[in-house]
Amino acid sequence: MTIDFKAEVAKRQDAMMADLFDLLRIKSEREDDKADAEHPFGPGPVKALKHFLAMAERDGYQTKNIDNYAGQFEYGEGDQVLGIFAHLDVVPAGEGWDNPPYEPLIRDGKLYARGASDDKGPTLACYYALKIIKELNLPVSKKVRFIVGTDEESGWGDMDYYFSHNDQDKPDFGFSPDAEFPIINGEKGNVTAYVHFSGDNHGQAELVSFTGGLRENMVPEQAEALVRLPESEKASHKEAFEAFVAQEPISGQWTEKDDAVLIQVKGKSAHGSLPEDGINAATYLARFLKDLPFEGPAQAYITFISDHLHKDFAGEKLGLAYTDAKMGALSMNAGVFSFDQSQEDNTIALNFRYPKGVTSADLKAGLERLSGPEQVTLSEHEHTPHYVPVDDPMVATLLQVYEKHTGQKGHETIIGGGTFGRLLERGVAFGAMFPGYTNTMHQTNEFADVADLYRASAIYAEAIYELIK
Repeated sequence: MTIDFKAEVAKRQDAMMADLFDLLRIKSEREDDKADAEHPFGPGPVKALKHFLAMAERDGYQTKNIDNYAGQFEYGEGDQVLGIFAHLDVVPAGEGWDNPPYEPLIRDGKLYARGASDDKGPTLACYYALKIIKELNLPVSKKVRFIVGTDEESGWGDMDYYFSHNDQDKPDFGFSPDAEFPIINGEKGNVTAYVHFSGDNHGQAELVSFTGGLRENMVPEQAEALVRLPESEKASHKEAFEAFVAQEPISGQWTEKDDAVLIQVKGKSAHGSLPEDGINAATYLARFLKDLPFEGPAQAYITFISDHLHKDFAGEKLGLAYTDAKMGALSMNAGVFSFDQSQEDNTIALNFRYPKGVTSADLKAGLERLSGPEQVTLSEHEHTPHYVPVDDPMVATLLQVYEKHTGQKGHETIIGGGTFGRLLERGVAFGAMFPGYTNTMHQTNEFADVADLYRASAIYAEAIYELIK
């Protein structure tokens, strides 16, 4: 049986884009201050989950909502189960968008919205792929379980809950449409280390507060510090700040506020697995503040950022750099900064993506050897390095379908990013971004190429069918 999956996607383009627009309009950011028993990660993720499951019910699937943490539906029959893992939550939109982030807009063939490429666009492309198989009533011998989560961008609490409150066995194999083609069959480990400092400081200059970053897996686009300075020195420090901003790839603002000065810096966000693609506003701000006459914990806090974190994405200045022959180099993103003079515990969150050969205990021990920090702790959630051999039958099938549709040679890829593909022993990430794409995940003006989403949907349709026919 020969199926023209590209043609089948073309028949459904308008419907797919309409459903995607509806999903993108939902602000599904995690909001802990609005979380409760009914909304474990806030109202937005729940709204997106219920919308998606209602869409699936409309299309004839029997759905299951696992207490607003995650949802699923199944298709087909058979003893083996193919799992498809996607997510409906998004990172905070931040500021500086040319178009409102939750009002989807297609311009010059690009779909702009938060979640367009991570992960609502790929999720809908994969959803419509399975919808084609269902509507054509193609013969299958395995079951597909389509699972959507609501906390992939934070702590994966959705999947922890899903697997502990679901009486079904895990799928036998599967993929996540949440990365790049041709395939991601290896993922580095992922853990966040929190470096702690106290806050009291009364030097000639006082650091009242220092904040930056929205999520540990995002490069901080903005940062600000509230500083008290001697009145006689404000003018000279302002002049120095303006000169600093002029010579660095940042913008900044100096604002008098009562007896203090608010110093703000704007850089560029990027995905935390690729910190070199961003401009970390917080480390640039600390670089400027380093020469001010702080004392005590404030001086230690600023010095640590400036000396150990600024423009270092491999942990070299921390003494933690490491490279594995197969999985590549460790990377480090200084993601969230929180300092308040009145608080006893102030932190810097360092998100590490590490290869085989390194453990989280190694990272913690290395940070504890440094002067300045008063304590180092690790995040509760950690993902150890994950790898599926390239000769695995599922991997081979996915690469064959990719090659057929693109004419390009498939190959294995190992990344620093983490996807739901690693939830399964035989799990990978597959698409939906093509080689050479512009990566705007976690960035202002995030977009997905519309034609690429349609092309990915056709690849997904044939790949799913080849795996379950």
